[in-house]
Amino acid sequence: MPALYPLPATQPLAALLFALALVICATPELGRLLTRRRRAGATTQDSGSLLLLLALLALSIGLAWMLAFLLPGAAMATARTLIFGVGLALILLGTAFRAYAIRVLGRYFVITVAVGPDQQVVERGPYRLIRHPSYTGALLALLGIALALTNWASLAAIILCNAVGFGYRVIVEERVLSRTLGEPYIAYMRRTRRLIPYIF
Repeated sequence: MPALYPLPATQPLAALLFALALVICATPELGRLLTRRRRAGATTQDSGSLLLLLALLALSIGLAWMLAFLLPGAAMATARTLIFGVGLALILLGTAFRAYAIRVLGRYFVITVAVGPDQQVVERGPYRLIRHPSYTGALLALLGIALALTNWASLAAIILCNAVGFGYRVIVEERVLSRTLGEPYIAYMRRTRRLIPYIF
């Protein structure tokens, strides 16, 4: 049986579709990083979470790509085209959901953990059910990247690295918001889940 490498590495159409999905996903994120919008009067209390998150995110994608070639025996051997298509769909869905969550958050959104004097608990849109929908969107997109590589080792690398990165980020963010906003945010935490409605 020949080695099963990722479809984007062996099929030109798959490579094109994967590249387009990655561009659609990465372009707004690069824009947010480069502009680094700051809110007037907001105090940054990031505790290094942004740097750790970005480092682990980059590591996970690089490692996933490398493992897909180094461990072709870990390839998802059946329904590869279908899994690849699901992966592309999740990249786009996650990107769109993250953009929607950021738009709902509006002027309160910054890429670092920063709280201003006018900060309020937002409970509109996806925030009615989950506290970090922009992270849910990012994680969906990352899951899509892993599935598009159709390799179990790649999937494990992306899940493990980003569980650490996003897990730490969520802890830092919720600690800061609980301390700064007090009971309104604590009550909001009791009513909602972190990333998956009704589950987690």
